[in-house]
Amino acid sequence: MATIPDAWSEVAKISIAKDGGSDLVFEALTETVDIDIGDKDFEQIATLSGARLVKFTPQGEHTITLEAYPRQAGTTTTAAAASGTGFFDLMNTQDTTEAQQITNDRVRQKYRLAIMWTDSTSTTCYAHSALVSPTNVALRVVASCGYFTSVKPSFTDGMLKWTVKFKVPAFDSSGSGNLKVESIDGTSTATLTVLASYSGTTKW
Repeated sequence: MATIPDAWSEVAKISIAKDGGSDLVFEALTETVDIDIGDKDFEQIATLSGARLVKFTPQGEHTITLEAYPRQAGTTTTAAAASGTGFFDLMNTQDTTEAQQITNDRVRQKYRLAIMWTDSTSTTCYAHSALVSPTNVALRVVASCGYFTSVKPSFTDGMLKWTVKFKVPAFDSSGSGNLKVESIDGTSTATLTVLASYSGTTKW
């Protein structure tokens, strides 16, 4: 029976899906991931008696930042579970031909980004895959209905590295949440279900 590790370390799975497209995998390119979940904050209002009233503020957007080493400008394939090779097309229109020519444009494309830590060593296990406990343990973060807002290359240390930022509003236009965190602990027959194809209002 699988057991939860003391800490998740070393490796993670990353899948990125365009609205209406297939999940592509990007962990082979990615060095670091930072997940900034939006604050559900409040302000305090002081009254003349010295008491404090609480004024809630809307939850902030979620921001996921990747540091990665892409080999190409973008990814020419649209096949499910294919390896992503670049990031510039995530903020602009994809070019599926070689040589790739991606020009910045005014396109605003919605995406879903999934990050998963798991003890599975299967070569067909991706961040969007289904897993069954007690065979595996896993922790997954899924951010949906977001946009890539920043793709910045740098060569300051002698290696070409891209810093990529993905931002997601806390809720969609109907008030439903755009971020899901899920896990299985290896002690039951619970299932971490496969993510459905991301399309329209189908987030997960």
